[in-house]
Amino acid sequence: MQHDLFHIYTVDAHTLRLLSFLQRFREARDSDEYSVAIEVIQKLPKLELLWIAGLYHDIGKGRGGDHSQLGAVDAADFATRHDLSPWDTRLVAWLVEHHLLMSKTAQKRDISDPDVIHTFARTVRDEVHLDYLYVLTVADISATNPSLWNGWRASLMRQLYTETRRVLRRGLDNTIDRQGWVSETREEALGLLRAIGADSERVEALWQTFGEDYFLQYTASEIAWQTQGILAHQTPLPLVLVSAPSADMTEGGTKIFIHTRSVDDLFAATAAAMEQLGLSIHDARIATSSDDWTLNTFILLDDDGDAIRDPARLEEVRRYLVEELDDPDDYPQIVSRHTPRQLKHFKVPIEVIIEQDPANERTSLELIAPDRPGLLARVGRIFMEQNIALSAAKIATLGERVEDVFFITDKQGRPLTDPDAQRRLRERLCEALDV
Repeated sequence: MQHDLFHIYTVDAHTLRLLSFLQRFREARDSDEYSVAIEVIQKLPKLELLWIAGLYHDIGKGRGGDHSQLGAVDAADFATRHDLSPWDTRLVAWLVEHHLLMSKTAQKRDISDPDVIHTFARTVRDEVHLDYLYVLTVADISATNPSLWNGWRASLMRQLYTETRRVLRRGLDNTIDRQGWVSETREEALGLLRAIGADSERVEALWQTFGEDYFLQYTASEIAWQTQGILAHQTPLPLVLVSAPSADMTEGGTKIFIHTRSVDDLFAATAAAMEQLGLSIHDARIATSSDDWTLNTFILLDDDGDAIRDPARLEEVRRYLVEELDDPDDYPQIVSRHTPRQLKHFKVPIEVIIEQDPANERTSLELIAPDRPGLLARVGRIFMEQNIALSAAKIATLGERVEDVFFITDKQGRPLTDPDAQRRLRERLCEALDV
């Protein structure tokens, strides 16, 4: 038995569900929801290796230690006993050992960062391993909890798969040309803006304040959309742009872009406003231009895990955020929603894991805590209190707990390396959330 609300099935039931999903992919059922998995499984050279990995992926649970490593040993023994080739045996054991790698990377790392993609690609090594791992991961997520696979997770997995395949095809020994990436994205975005009549000089002047990382984090079409909105905005009110996936798209979430003067408690106010609207934040990119304007983007889903597409609802969200963020100091106390009874069944210990991200000159903070109304708003207020600046966030709600990753610096843009500052931040988070 798995004693939480995230894993709602026993290990054996979950394993059989995973195999059922693999069969559904093979038969091309649910083609809209699982289009990539269905496409990829058709080109796998030996499907039996995928089925064996699926059978063994969680077999090590309940025995103490790392269940992925324990299961990899068992899977290799099985393959050897049944005379699989050494290559096949190694692949099956590798899949079992790394069956959580792709979901963790997609949900907890900044996959817009080329270095994150390159590191993941080095572990995967080739397209064959990538294809097997992608299909196994999608089946594993879908078999864990019926509400876990949604359009946003599908888009994350597709992005990680596509970017990793591009790196593998280019060659792992080819270093990432960050400057070339930035230049290409800028040129493509500028071309899109010119096509709709934008003034190139105004565009370039605006972009001078954005910084290089902005052009690594966004696609050319997103940059064009945001730039057009900023240049057309004529009022002192915050600019809030809303974009929903089109009606024929099953993947992705609703994007909210906020451009306003940077103030210390803006993230807390934004999170509170979105929670009052009954929306959940699944991703956040927090940035500030050199002249102190925000370039904040949030990915939102409704309570059912779906993107918001209704035009009237989208306009309601936009208007509400404009009104509330116009003066964050006057933002009312968060109205607590009734906590569903099932959230009280399990006691989830709070964990705060602080690690350094030297490649990006920032600190990562992973928070594992019970889910509760207003959690992100509380976190935002603590960041403000402790003089923490937020650069990005990966938000994941898993049953009765959240596993959120925040990429942070101090107010001067430096990593949080002071042990005393880390201790104070950890203690404040535990104190504020353990209630």
